Amino acid sequence: MATEADPSGHGIDALWAEYKKSGAKAQRDQLIVHYAPVVKYVAGRVSVGLPRHVDEADLASYGIIGLIDAIERFEPARNIKFETYAIPRIKGAIIDELRSIDWVPRSVRAKARAVEQSYSKLESSLHRTPTDEEVAADLEMSDTEFQSTLRKISFVGVVALDEVFRGGDHSDRATLGESLPDAAAGPMETFEVQETKEALIRAVNEMGDREKTVLTLYYYEGLTLAEIGEILGVTESRVCQIHTKAVLQLRAKLADRPEGTTRPKAKAESATTG
Repeated sequence: MATEADPSGHGIDALWAEYKKSGAKAQRDQLIVHYAPVVKYVAGRVSVGLPRHVDEADLASYGIIGLIDAIERFEPARNIKFETYAIPRIKGAIIDELRSIDWVPRSVRAKARAVEQSYSKLESSLHRTPTDEEVAADLEMSDTEFQSTLRKISFVGVVALDEVFRGGDHSDRATLGESLPDAAAGPMETFEVQETKEALIRAVNEMGDREKTVLTLYYYEGLTLAEIGEILGVTESRVCQIHTKAVLQLRAKLADRPEGTTRPKAKAESATTG
């Protein structure tokens, strides 16, 4: 995504060092230009499955807000790739703006909440991931109606794995990369980080093969939903549906964890966070 040299020809590491030392707007603007392709990349991924009237250029403009926030908060000394740190914030800024303009019908939002609550309830009572048939029965729907509902809500909240660890706003998110404790982390913080990772790994491993494959290819391999569809031999909309169902299942699995363990603690000054 980003190149190894900033627009002025200096090394990007040197530019970061200069900016963090001076806080100069000119150097921040160079970093914004340098990492602008990351915003375009995220906007493109978020746009998949959204209605056609949602302009990708608008998404990118929302994402710039997240990029600026990430640049101002990023701590190079933590040895985390900036892209790893920035992508959830860029995506979060886009999602927050989409929500603020309330572009999804309330009836569809209500269906999304009902499905998520059903997954959570059945997960607690069955102690396993419920099947589509069980969720449909709980919602008093036929299987066809349930599949249709999943298609309708597949882009409702731009549901993302990042939101499993989502805080109150886009500046308060915890990515798996950022959850690595720094040298100053105490034993309790280190324990909570490890516990969170292990819970997520267990939850993913308990999922069906298709859901697990979609999550792995999308979040870890960086493939688009269309590319995943080609691998699985299904349509892009079907992959979007599987992705939404997988994330709802993960949220249900993690919902019963004790307060304070659903997301790793973060240092206040770094405001860490699909």
